[in-house]
Formats: sequence, structure tokens, C-alpha cells
Amino acid sequence: MSTDKVKVIEIKKSVFEDNDREADRLREELKSKGIFLLNLMSSPGAGKTTTLAATVDKLKDKYRIGVMEADIDSDVDAVKIAACGVESIQLHTGGMCHLDAGMTRQGVEELTDKQINLAILENVGNLVCPAEFDTGAVKNVMILSVPEGDDKPLKYPLMFSICDVVLINKTDVMPYFDFDIDKCREYIAKRNPDAIVIPICAKTGEGIDTWCEWLAKQTDAWLEA
Repeated sequence: MSTDKVKVIEIKKSVFEDNDREADRLREELKSKGIFLLNLMSSPGAGKTTTLAATVDKLKDKYRIGVMEADIDSDVDAVKIAACGVESIQLHTGGMCHLDAGMTRQGVEELTDKQINLAILENVGNLVCPAEFDTGAVKNVMILSVPEGDDKPLKYPLMFSICDVVLINKTDVMPYFDFDIDKCREYIAKRNPDAIVIPICAKTGEGIDTWCEWLAKQTDAWLEA
């Protein structure tokens, strides 16, 4: 069949373009409402919730924090974060492995009534799909845990290329794994020379102050501009 008689629709391209427009609109609305939105990503088990709990503990007296926990099912993480003393809601994706701007908007609208000024989205644990969709966040951050290996930036280039910060978590177990932090920094720089790399251990607190100082600086700049 001749292709000049058939309309070809590039669905994936169209989906991404529509989402990008929605994400830009959401950022504008967040700016007008005085809300900084952070998108936190990682693979399952990298320590997102533990890191988030440590972050909340450091910053909850400075900001009115609201957390959106995205999962395919369950409310385990939302309950854990609520116990830290901040607003927390669970977003179920209905089987989808990521959040897009429209889904994020639903969560933000729920939190807006709580008069928050720092919103944190804990995205679905996945190094592929979440990297493809702009959520409308001001900044993107990912966590790479030591047990995952130092070569992940080579295997998942898009994720590392879109992140403003890479937190290398679980540094306390580095002696027990074949993880070369210098090589990891090199691989990250190949994907994204502007990415800031911060080694942390959410369990012991190592590096959490440095990470929170960066987040506070970015939040203040957004809220004061």
C-alpha cells in the first residue's frame, strides 16, 4: 500500500509534545502560587523514601513541605513520610511505570490546599520511563545506590542526562561492592557535565546536609525570584 494514501501519526512524539506543553503550564502555575516542585527518581530499592525522610527532617522547619508518593499500588511510602510530620499523599498510577505532567498536577492540586511551598514527588521506581516524561518539576534529582553498580550512567543515559543532581546513596556499604566512585563520576559527566554529584548515606546521615543545602538554595531562589 502506498504511504501517500495513508495518514501516519507519530503517537510517541505527539504524546511527549503534549506532555511538555502541560509541564510548562504547570511550572508557570507553580511559580505564581509560590511552590517549588522537586522530582525525585531512582530504581526500586535505591533508598528514595529513606533519603526523603532524612530530607524532610532537615527542612520541615524551614518550609511547608508536601510529598507525593507515586506507586503502582499500596500506600506504604506515603504512610512512612506522613509519620515524619509533613503532608503526604499517595498517587496510584494504575499500572503505569511513570508520572506525567497531568498526573503530577492532580497531586499538586491536592497539596495546594495545604498551603505548601516545597512539593516533592517521589516518582515510580524505574530508570527508564520516568526519565522520558517532564513532570513540571523545577528540578530533577535521582538516586543511584552503591549496590546497583558504578556503570549505570552508561546503561541508562537519558535518566542521568536530565538530572540536576545525582545522589550516590549507601556509601556505607561501598567496601563490600565493586563500586568505583571516581569512575561513576566520570560516567555521569559523560552523560551530563552539569550534573552535581553528592555521595550520601541516608541511613547514617553522611552527605545529607550538603544535599539539603543545595535543595534549600534552589527552593529559595525559585520562591524569591
